[in-house]
Amino acid sequence: MLRDLPLKAMRGGGQVFIPPGGVCYGSGRIVTNCNLYCPKPQRRAIVTDMETLPHILVVDDDREIRELLAKFLERQRLRVTTARDGKEARRAFLNGHYQLVVLDLMLPGEGGLELARWFRAETNVPIIMLTAMADETDRIIGLELGADDYVTKPFNPRELLARIRAVLRRTSEAEDRVSEQATKVYQFAGWTLETARRRLLDPSGVEVAITGGEYDLLVALLDRPNRVLTRDMLLDLLRGRQAGPFDRAIDVAVSRLRRKLEDDGRNAQLIKTVRGGGYVLSTPVERS
Repeated sequence: MLRDLPLKAMRGGGQVFIPPGGVCYGSGRIVTNCNLYCPKPQRRAIVTDMETLPHILVVDDDREIRELLAKFLERQRLRVTTARDGKEARRAFLNGHYQLVVLDLMLPGEGGLELARWFRAETNVPIIMLTAMADETDRIIGLELGADDYVTKPFNPRELLARIRAVLRRTSEAEDRVSEQATKVYQFAGWTLETARRRLLDPSGVEVAITGGEYDLLVALLDRPNRVLTRDMLLDLLRGRQAGPFDRAIDVAVSRLRRKLEDDGRNAQLIKTVRGGGYVLSTPVERS
């Protein structure tokens, strides 16, 4: 279910209202500059190549939601491909290149959690889950599988858009950090993190697989050893979000990272919990 979704063009006196950066209804193309009231939209207003826009895969079995979201997101200068179930989603994903997946957890047949597990095994593409308000267990499992965020139904599409942009921004910033830190290597408690290849090596030199979110969290901690980082600070560092609290996501991410580092959560020696404060990486870190 969607709330407050402006889907129809505003018409007045036979003229079509075209918001800057929206869809030109005369041509169906994305525009970044156009006369606000244009009885006959001109081709000169078409200045954006669809191929350069972020590509979003929306997976939801509700046809109305798929169509409405596609129209809304396309007006916000995003490319959108839709799928109604796991089979269509897999086919679309293997035949395209996507910057983000919006995934409904309540899919017929193959469930959303199973599909999320498949996405995460194939790639580190960011995932935003659509979930029923009461499905707390599914949300937690989804986060543990590596999903980046979630939105509960019914939702305002503007909130989903804000979260999509925040995740895309965080992903872009993470890629920029990889470029800036291409030669940086962290060493801590026998572990090694190679930023150029985004590889985590255990004390015996064996690579340990980590997701994009786990990598970002580890880098944030390694850059600030022996310093308490509150959940709000970690939210800002990892997600750049301003859409409300998401404390449980940080707790889940820390728990998941601890398991990868073989750091017992009840007696953690590397990532310690500060009661009422947050988390601290309590070990020396060497950089080279």
